[in-house]
Amino acid sequence: MTGGEVAGILVAVFWAILVSFLAVVLVRLAQTLRATTRLVAEVTEQAVPLLADASATVRSAQTQLDRVDAIATDVQEVTSNASALSTTVASTFGGPLVKVAAFGYGVRRAMGRRGTAAAPDGPTEPADRRRVVVGRTLPSARRRNKKG
Repeated sequence: MTGGEVAGILVAVFWAILVSFLAVVLVRLAQTLRATTRLVAEVTEQAVPLLADASATVRSAQTQLDRVDAIATDVQEVTSNASALSTTVASTFGGPLVKVAAFGYGVRRAMGRRGTAAAPDGPTEPADRRRVVVGRTLPSARRRNKKG
């Protein structure tokens, strides 16, 4: 055997080893691609119903948010109407009611003083007069008329 023949045999052996190595790599790559294809198919089968459920949930949440928004708008309108009504009632009846209350208070004070002028030693206010304090009735303070 000559040196050229030995070199040719060595190149042929290395070439066969390289082709075998590449064939093994390609077979493994094909198996990996098949497994990946199956995995993607399974994920797609499971993901489509999940996406449909998520979409339905988002639509339901949007419907509920629309309802809450409508309720909030109605509450805001009722609040503004109540505020306007309160302002109207206060401006319409507030002044006259304060005047009537002041007039009634003045009449009571005048009647009370008139009754004490006849009896100088009596209290300045009638004994049966009561003051209302947070739902309770308390007797009014009694003062003696001290005339010198």
